[in-house]
Amino acid sequence: MKNLILIRHAKSSWEAPLHDKDRPLTNQGMKDAHLVSSHISNYIPKTYMIWSSSAERASETAMIFAQNISYPIESIDYKDELYTFDENKLEKVIKSCNNDIESVILFGHNEAITNFVNKFGDAFINNVPTAGFVALQFDTDNWDAIKNGKTKKIIFPKELK
Repeated sequence: MKNLILIRHAKSSWEAPLHDKDRPLTNQGMKDAHLVSSHISNYIPKTYMIWSSSAERASETAMIFAQNISYPIESIDYKDELYTFDENKLEKVIKSCNNDIESVILFGHNEAITNFVNKFGDAFINNVPTAGFVALQFDTDNWDAIKNGKTKKIIFPKELK
């Protein structure tokens, strides 16, 4: 089995004149990341890796989740190639995962995340919102062979408020 949890970065700020990759989380984004991460302990595997886009908003979201699930922040693997809005590029990164790793929690961006979970999961999601959590499971031992996954859990901030 391979387990993949995709989390869209929390709400980010458009106020400062920054490059898109450098946009930080808003206060609401931080609250939503704390809220969702405090409700996922029953849905995360025993062992896993955390991968995050190198974009500021994704890495801040990953750090909040890591703190709340007691994952060492220094062990987060930041990947420039996860700074993508294209599900095909996202799929390529995921399928390149070492098969020794059974579970990955990935922090990234839309449209890539919504399109990926709709292509590989068995539940249609119109839009994965900021700080949205979607857990998928694949009946394979090979990341490169993932297909026809099962959508195991969906947690969105608005459902927790």
